Amino acid sequence: MRPDKSAEKYFEKKFRKSKLASPIATIAYYGPDDQTATKVAVGIVDSHDKVIEMKRWLVRALDVRIDREINNEILAFLKDNHVKRVAMTGRIIGCPHEEGIDYPEGSKCPKCPYWAKIDRWTGKILT
Repeated sequence: MRPDKSAEKYFEKKFRKSKLASPIATIAYYGPDDQTATKVAVGIVDSHDKVIEMKRWLVRALDVRIDREINNEILAFLKDNHVKRVAMTGRIIGCPHEEGIDYPEGSKCPKCPYWAKIDRWTGKILT
């Protein structure tokens, strides 16, 4: 991957040419705010929308989107699972900590106050 390309554009370009629908990879970025991705989760979904494999990577550099080693591992993971298409949001969609694992179910993450006031799907401030 060339350093001047973002990971999102690279993965979308690499896999959008196929007319075959599945398996599809979902790639989601998470971080303490909407600017820095410290975690990426990649799920492989079959033609029946069943997740057949899921893998997560945590930051090794400043941002997982610019970490060449992580992006190469993601690419290998996609190829190993014969991925035909990639679905991505194109932005960071929430806190890297997991509800029910890193903090109690139904509460806000105490480590990521930014996401307490932001709708993770729209990116808009909650009222």
